[in-house]
Parts: sequence; C-alpha cells; structure tokens
Amino acid sequence: MECEICGKPVPENNPIRAKIEGSVMVVCKECSKLGTIQKAPPKPKFRQQQKGKPQKNTRKRNYSRNDEPTEELIENFELEIRKARESKNWSREDLGKKINERVSVITRLETGKMTPDTKLTRKLEKTLNIKLLEEANNVDLNQFINSSSGERTLGNVMKIKRK
Repeated sequence: MECEICGKPVPENNPIRAKIEGSVMVVCKECSKLGTIQKAPPKPKFRQQQKGKPQKNTRKRNYSRNDEPTEELIENFELEIRKARESKNWSREDLGKKINERVSVITRLETGKMTPDTKLTRKLEKTLNIKLLEEANNVDLNQFINSSSGERTLGNVMKIKRK
C-alpha cells in the first residue's frame, strides 16, 4: 500500500487514515501531520442470538422468470382508447368520471405521452369494452443470432420503435 500524497510505502496491517482538506486518505506518518488522524473503522461485531427470542428471517427474495409479466400492452393502445371513447360518444371528461381519473390523464393516454399501469389498463378495458393487454409470448433468443458476428446483442433481439 502506498501513501496517497507522497507515494511512500504504508504498512498494510495498520494504515494511517487522515482527513486532509475534507478527504480521508491513507497516508504515511509524515503526511499524516498535514491533517487530523481518523480512528480506524470499527470492526463488525457478530451479534449472538438472544435466548428465548426467535431470529428474524431476513432472506432476500429471489426473482425468477415466473415473476415476469405474462401480459403486455398492445402497440397502438392510444388509438384504441380514443376510438373506443369516440364510438361511445363520450368526451374525455365523461371517460375520466367513469374511471375516476383526471382529464389530463386521459389526454396524455390518448396522445401517447403516458403509458398506463396495469390497474388503469384494466379499468379502461372494462369501461370501454376493449382489449389493451395481450399475451406476452416467450422469445427464442437463438433465432436472433446475427450470422455475421455469431453473438447475441440487444439490437438483435429488440424491436426498434421509430416515430
């Protein structure tokens, strides 16, 4: 290990940490005089389980492919929403009242500036009698391997949406 100021060797088993001009650095003994010496960081203590008290289970949740959504929003959802609303002769205000949403939300949905979450999508489907969610089909990545490079890249798999 080397001093971060002058480059002299610093003992690895007991490095000196000093706060110099707001930065904590590993320094040699001479350079430590330029700032204030910091205490060594505390070593982690192992907590022993107290008798009689059960230990909390703090296991992290493992996500798997089964947690992925099985349905996805159709491509031109904004047009479908507007067509269905207009076919019922409803204004944006009328639709907003029926699904308990603001008019600005309806406007942003119909212009494509907002993507509805699953809850809002379900409300729109039920109220307008349309289908906005379609079954997400699993993609076989092997069919997208580029023959020239032989590697899978994001560009090979992704559908690029151009506006």
